[in-house]
Formats: sequence, C-alpha cells, structure tokens
Amino acid sequence: MQSNHSNQRLAWAITGSGHFLRESLAVLQTLEKIDVFLSKAAAEIIKQYGFQAALDATGHKVYQDKTASSVPVELFYAGKYHTLVIAPATSNTVAKMAYGFSDSLVTNLYAQAGKTRVPSIIFACDTVPETGQSSIESVAPRDNIVQVFPRQIDLDNVQKLASFEHTQIVETIELLQHAVFKRLAEHHSKESV
Repeated sequence: MQSNHSNQRLAWAITGSGHFLRESLAVLQTLEKIDVFLSKAAAEIIKQYGFQAALDATGHKVYQDKTASSVPVELFYAGKYHTLVIAPATSNTVAKMAYGFSDSLVTNLYAQAGKTRVPSIIFACDTVPETGQSSIESVAPRDNIVQVFPRQIDLDNVQKLASFEHTQIVETIELLQHAVFKRLAEHHSKESV
C-alpha cells in the first residue's frame, strides 16, 4: 500500500566514511522529516569521530544495521520515502552498489529504492572534483588532515553508478545540499497539487 505524498519522508543513509561526515551531518541537521540509516561502520565511525551528540541532536529516527535481512528496507515497499540520500558513501559501498550487491543495510536501501523507483542522491566521497587536483584533503579522527588519492577503480565505480536510473551522484558538499533542497522542493510541489 502506497503512502500519500504528504506522509512521505526522506531516507538518509550514512556509511563508514569520516571524509565529509561532519559536513554531511551539518546538512542533515537543517532538515525535517528524515529517517537516518547507519551502516555498522557508520555507527562505529560516528562515535570514533565524536559526532554521536551531533547525530542525536538532529532528533531524527535512527535505524542501525543490526539484522541480516535489513528489515527497515520494507519501508520502501510501503511508500514511506520519496528520496534516498547516501552521504557520505564510501568507495566500498559505491563499488557494491555499482555491481548490484545488496548485502548490508545501506546497499539494500539503494537496491530497494531503485526497485520502487525512489530517486537516490549519492555523495561519493572518493572522487576528485573538477579542479585538476589528483588528491583531496580528508579529516581523520582527532582532526588530523590527510591527503587522499582516489584510485582509478574508485573513480570508475562512481562513473558506473552514475549511469544507473533514478541515481544522482554529487561530488561536493555544496552539490549535495543543492540536490537535496531541489529534491525536497520538487516533492513539496507534488504535495500541493
């Protein structure tokens, strides 16, 4: 049974990347009517980076990857969500999704969103923006800055995933924020029809 548009929410999945985690949580804090889904690695890394309080402060309902069959994905079949955001998305998650694996909560969410034609916005953190640079700066635990050099296979997997239907890849936090707000505006306009 499908939900009407006014009851639909945005689903936001977080994977185990520290890269752009703080910034992704900052965008998440500005939003309402969100359900948050944490991979096992995300639950660990949020604590490791000291961001548990920031996540709790959002007031959003949080689902964790604790079941073998990823039980929360059934919410997509009930029509509860109008959009799936995966931010930040690790190279591991991107590779799995690009090759059709759905063996975790987050990869299952992506698969079910696609099967129910729910648009997905994915912030792939192992990319190099169009700046001509071959590396990106990333914040490691304890605020250490490290240079990250995405591998060619990581870049190829992002490109492969970008070709999937109902999938939008964003490569910067600004593009993530723009894509999310645009999608929310589109959904809001459907509600008012």
